[in-house]
Amino acid sequence: MGNEWKTIPATDFCASVRDGTHDSPKQASEGNYLVTSRHITGNRVELDKTYKISSEDFEAINRRSKVDRWDVLVTMIGTVGEPCLVKDEPNFAIKNIGLFKSNSELEGKWLYYYLLSPIAQHLMKTYSRGSTQQYIPLGALREFPIIVTNDKKEMEAIVHILGSLDDKIEQNRRMNETLEAMARTIFKSWFVDFDPVHAKAEGRDPGLPREIADLFPDSFQDSELGPIPKGWKVGVLSDLSRLNPEAWLNETRPETIDYVDLSNTKWGHIDAVTKYTKEEAPSRAQRVLRLLDTIVGTVRPGNGSYAFITVEGLTGSTGFAVLRPTKQYHAEFVYLAATARENIESLAHLADGAAYPAVRPKVVSATRIVKPNAEILQSFSGIVGSMLSKIATNEKESCTLASLRDALLPKLISGELDVFGFDRCLKEVV
Repeated sequence: MGNEWKTIPATDFCASVRDGTHDSPKQASEGNYLVTSRHITGNRVELDKTYKISSEDFEAINRRSKVDRWDVLVTMIGTVGEPCLVKDEPNFAIKNIGLFKSNSELEGKWLYYYLLSPIAQHLMKTYSRGSTQQYIPLGALREFPIIVTNDKKEMEAIVHILGSLDDKIEQNRRMNETLEAMARTIFKSWFVDFDPVHAKAEGRDPGLPREIADLFPDSFQDSELGPIPKGWKVGVLSDLSRLNPEAWLNETRPETIDYVDLSNTKWGHIDAVTKYTKEEAPSRAQRVLRLLDTIVGTVRPGNGSYAFITVEGLTGSTGFAVLRPTKQYHAEFVYLAATARENIESLAHLADGAAYPAVRPKVVSATRIVKPNAEILQSFSGIVGSMLSKIATNEKESCTLASLRDALLPKLISGELDVFGFDRCLKEVV
C-alpha cells in the first residue's frame, strides 16, 4: 500500500459512530418504523418486515441516534457486520444497529464498500463477542480500522466503479419487481376477479386483443366457490401439476449437488445456491428440480420461501413442495396460483407445530383453483412466460455483475488495481 493510503479508526473517518436504542418500544398503529439488525438483509432495509412505533418513541431514539441520508448502518447482533447504505431520506429509527454518521455522500459510499470487503468482514468477526449469539460492542465499531486513500479523485473513481455495478443490479431488481407485479396483476384479473368475463357480460370491451378476448365466456355459472366463468371448473393445483415428482436416491445422487435451501429462497428469489460433494450434501438435499418447477416452502410457509425454477441442475430441500406442471403451458399458472399472497397467508394459518410450524406438501398441491380451458392457459403462458423469462435473464445478469463487484472490491479498496484505467473500460460496458 503506497503513501497515499492509510488506516484510521472509524471515529476519525466519520462524523460520529453511535448505536441505536436498546429498549423495546411498543408497537403503534401510526408513527414511524423501528428497524433492528434482523431487518437488514442483502444490504437493504426490509421495512415491510418491521413495525411502527409512536412519534414520541421515534423522537426519543432520534435525539441520540438519528439516521440521515448517506449514513451507513451495520448489524450488531446475530448476523454481525452486514452494512447498509442509507440512500433515501429515512423514515425509521434503529435498535441494536451500529450507525456510522458520514460527512458526505462520497464518504458514506466509501465506508459502505469498505465494510463489504473481505478485509472488513474478517475484522468484524475478529471484533465480535458472544458464544450463543454474536454481537459487536459499540467501542469496537468506534475503533474499527478504515482503509482510505488521501487522493479524493481516486476515491471518487473507486466509488463510481462499484456504484455503477450496484446501480445496474438495482435497476434489474426494480425491473423484476415491476414484471412480477404485472404478471400477478394479469393472473388476478383473469383467474380471480374474472375481469374479461365481467366486461363481456356487461357488453364492455375487455381491453384485450380480439383473439384473446374471444376465448373468454360472456356469462357465469354457479359453483361451490360462487359464480365462476361459464364452462370453467373448480379444481386443485394437482390437476395441473405433479407433486414432488423426483427425488435422489443414494445410488442416483450426482457427484456434485447445487443445493437450494429454504433460508436462501425468499419471495420468488433464490439468493444463493450452495455446491456440495455427494458425501457432504445434507440429508435433506433430495428434491430434484427441473425447469419450470414451482417450489414452495412448507416449513414456516408464511416466510415466503418460494421460487420459479429457471435453471437446470438444482436440488431442493425436502422442506419444499415441488410442483411440476403436467404441460409446459401450465407452468406460469401453477406458479402464480401457488404463490399468490393470499395462498401463502392461508398456508401460514394452516401450519401446525410449535417450534417449526409446517404444512404437508399435499396441502400445497390441494390449493383450490378455478380452471379455464386450455386455450386461455396457453395465451396466459405466452404473455406471462415472457415476463418470467425476462426476470430470469435479469437475475442471471445481476449475479454476474455481483460476482464482478465482489472480485474487484478488495483490489480497488486497497489500491491494488489501476482504478482510472479500469474505470474507462467499465464505462464502455455498464
